Amino acid sequence: MPLASLARSNDISEATCASSDDCIVLRVAVQVTNLSGERYWAYDTPLPPQVQIAVNINIVGLDQKTESTVEAPFVFTVSYTPSIAQLSVKGKAQVTGDRSEVVEMTEEHKKNRPPPQQVIQAVSSIALAEVIIMSKSLGIPPPLPPIGLPAEALPAQPVQRKEPRYTT
Repeated sequence: MPLASLARSNDISEATCASSDDCIVLRVAVQVTNLSGERYWAYDTPLPPQVQIAVNINIVGLDQKTESTVEAPFVFTVSYTPSIAQLSVKGKAQVTGDRSEVVEMTEEHKKNRPPPQQVIQAVSSIALAEVIIMSKSLGIPPPLPPIGLPAEALPAQPVQRKEPRYTT
């Protein structure tokens, strides 16, 4: 059951320049259309000491709206092993840029190539913020790498979680 259905737009502009003469600016507006999260693990049972968290982003398609605009629906999911919860963020990224860049992006998509890194980065950052908030509300570990290490350098690492101890 969805926790919320809402439209939210976050604009992120990025410039990619090979030289000062050819600077391409892509503007990515991310709109979240659906949030859902479900905790499967009972609240009265302590969470396991090790949990693996898998994050998946899927750009569902690429639809050219105008000469300089494409729309990319996405689904961002977080799953846990053992199965303690499932989180999902759905929405669309609207990418605006130079006509030639938009045409190239559409052609690359037809060849089953991934969208530009700017689109993935924008969608990931907005969706990650949403799932962090949902994970706190559900009382489950957030999908974050351990502090001090870049996320790219880590394989799927188990999250060590200690339950709070109360003394009376």
